[in-house]
This record gives sequence, structure tokens and C-alpha cells, in this order.
Amino acid sequence: MSITVEQSRGAIVDRDTGGFRHMTDRENMLLLVSADHAATGLLGKWLEMNGYRTCVVTTIASALSEIRQRRPLLILLDRQLLVTEGGRRDQFPSTVPIIVLQPFDKSCGQDECLTELEAGFDLVFCSPHSRELLAHIRAILRRHQMPAAAPSVLRVQGLAMDTARHEVTVGGTLVELTPKEFRILHQFLLSPGVVLSRQELLNRVWGEDYALEEHALDVHIHSLRQKIESDPSKPRFVVTIRGIGYKLQAS
Repeated sequence: MSITVEQSRGAIVDRDTGGFRHMTDRENMLLLVSADHAATGLLGKWLEMNGYRTCVVTTIASALSEIRQRRPLLILLDRQLLVTEGGRRDQFPSTVPIIVLQPFDKSCGQDECLTELEAGFDLVFCSPHSRELLAHIRAILRRHQMPAAAPSVLRVQGLAMDTARHEVTVGGTLVELTPKEFRILHQFLLSPGVVLSRQELLNRVWGEDYALEEHALDVHIHSLRQKIESDPSKPRFVVTIRGIGYKLQAS
């Protein structure tokens, strides 16, 4: 593994026996897996100058042990080590992205890259430029650290909404809602048991720039109750909180 390290401002951090000393918090940990001490030394220092903590290990077995202890955000794995030790993607946690580093001074054929990608590795990096590598690291971490998408099916009591299918059922029976009724109910299902003011509901459903009186919301709530409540005069799902707004009963 060989990477050309460009100059970057920042304090150089000395290596200790396990890798490098702490520079930032635990969440910025990257694991470097390579027997090439010179390359990992330079790359590790440069990554730390750019805000990451690094730990260096020389075998895949050591890497698996460090992953359990340090929980790195990302792994940089020397392809030569991967080949010589017969490493596989499924040895590593699927939640931790892995970049395979191919020595740029050696052949890096398309077939080799495709083999690693098809095996589940996130990237095969062949360029000697560390700035390009840093950009890939940041892009991969952004993707892996994105918040999980909200579930497509939301349920409270006997009420269920499938946002992917745009369907609502009450006790298993399909209920036809207008687009606005659907959006209002969606807001309630996202926050069961939470009191939502009329103004907050107006802002969420119609937008803050949309001029609409609160009475118009009450009309939509009334219509929604007619469709989802067994007794709209005594609602068990969407209840009125006097002087404030509405709440979806959580239980």
C-alpha cells in the first residue's frame, strides 16, 4: 500500500504501540489494516491532521479484535493483506464500511476491482492521492451516518398507515382519505401521545407561508374523524385538547 500524502495544516500526532494517540472523540475512529508500516504511518498522521483518530493493525485477525473494542467508523484495508490472508467481507461487521487500498504502483485491473466490489466492499481505491481518498472517506461516512428512514407502516392501536402504498386501515378495513386528511393523520402518527397545536399542524401540513385560519383545520379534523372513528362524537383516536389543539391517543 502506498499513498502520497499532501501537506495539511495541523499538529502531528505521535504513534504509540497500538496506533495513534487520541486527537478527537471516539466517533472519529478509523482502522488501518496493513503490514506496510511506512505507508500506514504517513497516512495515519495525515488522517489525524484532518480530524480523525486512527488505529493501525497488521493482520486481519488483529483488525477483528480491534473492531470489537474500538468500534471504528470505517476500515482501510490493504488489498495485499486481503489476498495473502484470504480475507472475506463477511468476516467484518456489515455495518462498518470498508475501503480496499490497492497499491498504486501495482496493476489494478478492472476485474480485480469488480471482484472486491461484488464481494461487498464499499470501494477499491487505486489512486496515490490522499486528498482524493479523504473525499471518498467523507462521502462514504455521510452515507452510512444518514438517519434511518422512517418506517413505511405506522401503527397506533387499530389504526395503521402505509406511507409507501398511501393506504390507511382501521381494524384492518381500508379507509379512503383525501390527501390533506392523509397528511394530517400522518403527523399524528409520527407523534402519538404528543399534543400538537393547531398552528403547528397548519405549518406542518400546509406550510408556514400558507395563510389559513385554524377553523379550516377543524373542518378537516371533523371529516377525518368521520372516517376513522367508530363514534365521531366520542373519538378514541384523535382527541381535542381544549385551548391547545389535538392529540392522537397512544393507547
